[in-house]
Order: sequence, then structure tokens, then C-alpha cells
Amino acid sequence: MPSASPVAETDAQLATRLAVEAGELLVALRADMFAAGASIWDVRDAGDAAAQQYLAGELQTHRAEDAVLSEEGREDVRRHEADRVWIIDPLDGTREYGESGRHDWAVHVALWERTNFGAAAVSLPAVDLVFSTDPPAPMPKRARDRPRLVTSRSRAPYAAVLVAEGLSCDAVRLGSAGAKAMAVVMGEADIYVHDGGMYQWDSAAPAAVAMAAGFHASRVDGSPLVYNERDPWLPDFFVCRPELVDGVLKAIWG
Repeated sequence: MPSASPVAETDAQLATRLAVEAGELLVALRADMFAAGASIWDVRDAGDAAAQQYLAGELQTHRAEDAVLSEEGREDVRRHEADRVWIIDPLDGTREYGESGRHDWAVHVALWERTNFGAAAVSLPAVDLVFSTDPPAPMPKRARDRPRLVTSRSRAPYAAVLVAEGLSCDAVRLGSAGAKAMAVVMGEADIYVHDGGMYQWDSAAPAAVAMAAGFHASRVDGSPLVYNERDPWLPDFFVCRPELVDGVLKAIWG
């Protein structure tokens, strides 16, 4: 369903539009497939494929000279020398997408320009929300005395356990990385820590959106996040409110 983009669409406007439109496609596809009696496996596969096809087509149409790094796409060798690389996750949280009624899945679209983000957006299509680097989301006031830590549905990473114990956190569980990071941006949680099993496309757009809004995002050792490395594996990162950074690092490293 490629669409004509507005004249002089900025990178941030493009990222936001693509995240929204891919999300709308995914919402409609899931509803139609479940109504037709499709299995969760078919729904998941179809969602991955449809969102990838849409995003790849739109980027080819509107940013053909840029390289692309995508979970679902073939390796674009141009990215190793490119100044501009779109890092996308067409369907972050495929597992949750395949469960009717779940909202904790996302679409990630980010632009990496050599050493920093040029633009990014994360949509949460099932709840009709999108977060962009321009304009950035306003940082909500801290709403609780005990920090709230958001972590995986299936397991609690060791670093998250350390943070939960060190800062006496309350814990909540959500699905995709994008949904967890945006829970922090929305103020529904205060900290998201992940330390094992992640790729660049899992964290790029969420990190960019969070940092644009004034939140902290880095590797779990506090070092800066660097994207478009030849190896797409970037196994750890954390996002939190700025006033909690020192406490998180101390809880992990002592």
C-alpha cells in the first residue's frame, strides 16, 4: 500500500509516517486473518512479511540512495560505507502480534547517520500511538516513589534482577523491546534493562526516541550506543529516567 509522501517530507516525518502506516497495515491484517480462522503462526509470518514489504518499498521510493538494515530484509552491503542507514524492525514483538488482543508490539523506524541518529519513530499500533524524535515526546513527571522496572514476559535478565533489588523496584512485564522502552517514555515505567539477546534493530528506534525526549539510553556499562556496526548483534542496553542513571549503574556494577 505504498503512498505518495508529502512534498519535502523530512526524515522525521518520513519515519513517523512509515511507522504509523506499517502499523495500520498490521492491525488490519491481524484482524482479517484471525476472522478468517488463521493460525497464530500464519498471522505472525504474514505480519513480518507484509510490514517488511511495505517499509522496504517506501524507503526505496522515497530514500533510494540510503542503505537499510532490517530484521526481515536481506543484508544491504551498501550500509558498511553509507553515511545514512535506515535501521528498521517491521514488527517488533512478533510473538505478541500473534496473540489476539495483545497490544505490546511495535514498529521501529530509525535513521543512523554515521555517529548519531538523524530521525526515528516507534509506533504502538494496537493502541494507536506513535513516538518520534521530532517532535519529541514530553517527559512525564515521576509518578511514584518506588521505581517501576519493565522487563520481559518470559524471563528476567540478570542485570534487571540486580537493578530491581538494588533500587527496590516494582516490576511489570511486557512483550516487545519497543513497547517496554515506550512504557518508560510514557511514564508507565521508569527503567528498562536488557542484557542478553538483542540486535541493532531491536533497540535503535526506541533508544533514539527515548533520548530525544530527554531519557537516558546506553549500553548497560554506561557506554554510548553505536549502530550500523558490521555485526548486527548489540546484546544489551537500558533506558531510564535521567535521575535514575547512577542508581542503575551502581546496582549493576557496584
